[in-house]
Amino acid sequence: MNITRPGRAFRPLLMLLLATVITACGFHLRQTAALPASMQRVHLDMRGGDFQRSLTRALQHSGVTVEDESGPGIAELRVPVASFSTDQVSAGGYVRITEYAIRYEVRFDMVDGAGTTLVPTQTITMSREYSYDARNTIGDASQVQEIQRSLNDDMVQAILFRLQAAGKHQLAAPAAASSTH
Repeated sequence: MNITRPGRAFRPLLMLLLATVITACGFHLRQTAALPASMQRVHLDMRGGDFQRSLTRALQHSGVTVEDESGPGIAELRVPVASFSTDQVSAGGYVRITEYAIRYEVRFDMVDGAGTTLVPTQTITMSREYSYDARNTIGDASQVQEIQRSLNDDMVQAILFRLQAAGKHQLAAPAAASSTH
C-alpha cells in the first residue's frame, strides 16, 4: 500500500507560487556587463583589497582580461578613491548614539589604450544605516563588516553598469554621426 503524504502534492504548487511571487516583485538575477571591444583588456590602477578583488572577478566574469600592467591597447580603469566613512544618524537618551550610517565613496575614470577618455571621472556614493547596541559590540563589528561587504558588491555592480552604459554610448555616437551626413 502506497500512501503519499499531503505535503508532497503541494510542493510543486508551492514552488510555482514562490517563483511567481519572486518575479512579480521585480527580483532579477544579476547579469554580466556587456562591455565593448575597447574595454576587453583592462588594467586596474587602484590600491588592493576586497574591492579590487571583487571588481577583478566581476570584470573577468564579463569576459574582460584584467592585465597586471598597463600598455598599448590596454584600457585603464583608475580608482583613486574608494573609502568608507561612518556618520552618526541619531542619538538616544543621555546622548547615546543609537544609529550610524556607513558611507562608501568611489571615484573612478577609464581611458582606452591610446589615452582617450572612455568614462570621465565619476563619483558614486552609497550608504547603509544600522542600529548600534552598546551591549553587543562584537555583533556591531560583524554587522559593520557585513554592511561593507554588501556595499562593495553593490559598488562593483554600479561601476559595471556605468562602464556598460558608456560602451553603448560610445558605440551609438559613431552611428549617430554617420547618419547625419
